[in-house]
Amino acid sequence: MFKIRKTRIFMDYATSTPIRKEVLKAMQPYWIEKYGNPGTIHQFGVEAKKALDDSRKKISQILKCHSDEIIFTASGTESNSMAIFGVIEKLAEKGADLNKLHMITTVMEHPSILEWFARYEKKGVRVNYIGIDEEGIIDLKELRKVLCPETFFVSVMYVNNEIGTIQPITKIAHIIKDHNKKFTGVKRLPTIFHTDASQAPLYLPLDIHSLGVDMLTIDGQKIYGPKGVGVLFKKREVEISPLVVGGSQEGGLRAGTENIPLIVGLAKALELANEDREKESARLTKIRNGFIDRVLKEISGSVLNGSREKRLPNSVNVSIPNIDTEFTIIKLDSKGIACSSKSACMGKSKKDSYVVEALGNNMGNSLRFTLGRSTSKKDVDYVVDMIKRSIGK
Repeated sequence: MFKIRKTRIFMDYATSTPIRKEVLKAMQPYWIEKYGNPGTIHQFGVEAKKALDDSRKKISQILKCHSDEIIFTASGTESNSMAIFGVIEKLAEKGADLNKLHMITTVMEHPSILEWFARYEKKGVRVNYIGIDEEGIIDLKELRKVLCPETFFVSVMYVNNEIGTIQPITKIAHIIKDHNKKFTGVKRLPTIFHTDASQAPLYLPLDIHSLGVDMLTIDGQKIYGPKGVGVLFKKREVEISPLVVGGSQEGGLRAGTENIPLIVGLAKALELANEDREKESARLTKIRNGFIDRVLKEISGSVLNGSREKRLPNSVNVSIPNIDTEFTIIKLDSKGIACSSKSACMGKSKKDSYVVEALGNNMGNSLRFTLGRSTSKKDVDYVVDMIKRSIGK
């Protein structure tokens, strides 16, 4: 249909990132040389177990938590699933009546959160979906209003994967903590606070104590680590049932032989992200701001979706009037530019982004550009020129 440009510019880092060379190097020995099962007691197994323990410790030091509070999974989606399923199933095992339970999330969450909430809502759990304002930030007044004695679980993402807005996680944690204090001495389920931090580690701190969360999700492929590995941080006092059974791995909470190369890679990627955060954030913020300025100035009627200030340094989501979004993405691809319009987990759905709709933006037609380590000002200038050419501006 279009002649494809040979030189490619990747502007879709929110969906996936390439593995850093340092990460690949750290993983390499565990594919070919140190391939033992960490559950065995011979030397091969001992080496694998040490790599597993060291990786767990490295991640726990970055999060400032206990090593046994780190659970390795196969993805951010699985970590989210384990958090929700695990908590509810544990309560059910203890005899809790689902019809007397209450959960809270937001209208902008990732499908791996929303679909679990919808599933349990059908089973009788009462659910509230908190709205967001025109800046893409959760309505804290609404949160305070819907919290009740039966609320046992709240999940709010740290950063939205589509529009890049950063949520006030620490403030939410304080609200939930104050809510729990009201019932000191009363027999009830304390409200557990989970956050999906999949998009956060490259640009935001993950100090568990500062955030105030009980559970937190990390996804390796979002931080220049390998695909197929994630983390669920879970406070010791939070009880969950396993999502996968059939073995004693991960404290009996996630059966199956641990994938040592991927786990080592995730730990290394998180370590590098922690080291580079401030410098890379400053670099990308400058490039991102130039990108936004040009689009809003040079493309008539264009709108930035979400807060300009409370957003990730690498995220630009804009709506442009009177364009066919899918056609524009394909046309940009022919010009060597990879971008998207919504979460990759929504697949090939023809629907507009539900996150952009929640902002009150009825225009739709949103394009998402997420920058990364390889992105330069020159790249961004080319992208803006090609957007204008693709839509006839």
